[in-house]
Amino acid sequence: MFLLLFFRRNAFCMNITSADFFISASSLSGLPEESFPEIVFSGRSNVGKSSLLNSLTAKKGLAKTSSTPGKTKLVNYFLINRELYFVDLPGYGYASVSHEEKAHWGKLLSAYIEHRRSISLVILLIDSRHPGMASDRAMIDFLMHYERPFGIVLTKYDKLGQKERSALRRAMESFSSKAKFIVNYSSFSGMGRVQLLSHIEQFIR
Repeated sequence: MFLLLFFRRNAFCMNITSADFFISASSLSGLPEESFPEIVFSGRSNVGKSSLLNSLTAKKGLAKTSSTPGKTKLVNYFLINRELYFVDLPGYGYASVSHEEKAHWGKLLSAYIEHRRSISLVILLIDSRHPGMASDRAMIDFLMHYERPFGIVLTKYDKLGQKERSALRRAMESFSSKAKFIVNYSSFSGMGRVQLLSHIEQFIR
């Protein structure tokens, strides 16, 4: 069952024809009207969310990348095909921001996940080199508590050797029954892009 979830490819792949930055918000009151489905991207700081969004949309520079973790401090909306949003949430788990900033981000993220009705799917990005971190497990528990469907994307998969990939599969077995899917992803090579778009397609139709 786990291997099927891990490697399965679906017959229908979403085709992204347009992707544009739409709005940034620092509070729920600044979010756009709930007129389109929202595919939400969440994960630890420096997990590679911006790189994945650029790779997934095939639009370099759509999401701003940085070598400094914690750069994304707002909820960023991207309008895709003029019919849905990709939503980039602030990263969590980075210790070098102020207590006040972490508290604000945490409240914003929690309120968004709890109350936003147009969320169709949450895509949780996990660094494939560091699976099973406490903050990622806490996020999974949080999503399950609010009954939000979620899938897992293992980023930076191209950086792993064969032995590390085998260890990763074993480490991820505990997540396989909770997540709707698990995809290995490389923003550098594009590996996993088709699979992820196929899964997204299922949640917006």
